[in-house]
Amino acid sequence: MHPNPAFRDVAQEKAIAFARQRGFGVLSINGADGPLSAHIPFVLTADARSIHAHLVASNALYRALPVDQDTPALLSVSGPDSYISPDWYGVDDQVPTWNYIAVNLRGQVRRASQDQLHDFLTELSDAFETRLAPKPVWKMDKVTPEVTAKMMRQIRPISIEISGVESTFKLGQNKPVAARLSASGHVGEYGIGQEVRALQSWMADPEQPI
Repeated sequence: MHPNPAFRDVAQEKAIAFARQRGFGVLSINGADGPLSAHIPFVLTADARSIHAHLVASNALYRALPVDQDTPALLSVSGPDSYISPDWYGVDDQVPTWNYIAVNLRGQVRRASQDQLHDFLTELSDAFETRLAPKPVWKMDKVTPEVTAKMMRQIRPISIEISGVESTFKLGQNKPVAARLSASGHVGEYGIGQEVRALQSWMADPEQPI
């Protein structure tokens, strides 16, 4: 996470809400031969103390998890980002940078019971399907039992107990307001990154709610 306090002054509840909304990140652990990572969709529990997710059984990260033992882990959740040209500020003596939002969730990951897999999968699909309203929510019972059983033999549930939350909302808060707003307008039109329109909105109003 960026060390500048200007980018770290975000309430933990807001960082958690951002991670919950994204629902996708990079899970990393230290493996026997070096770091291991996996891109995973996930669900934060209502109390924001745990993460429910799943991995393919053959995934190297899952295979590295010991049975009935916790493993230190980091789940990194990225948001919108873009290169920022010094010319966009409209003031002198600026340098290039990159603005972005990111949340790190630290904790202990472990293999969950296979009996929990169906609930984890239902929880995950419901979390995202409900956002597609008015489309009817897709349910797992739309898949035949034979296909469901085959799929579930190939994937494994995992859970992460969260012990720490860190965030960086690097949106130009260290610049004069007029300069930040000027850069925001240029990001929306010329930004190089992902979800530049969302980043434009955040730069224009860093205090906006999730």
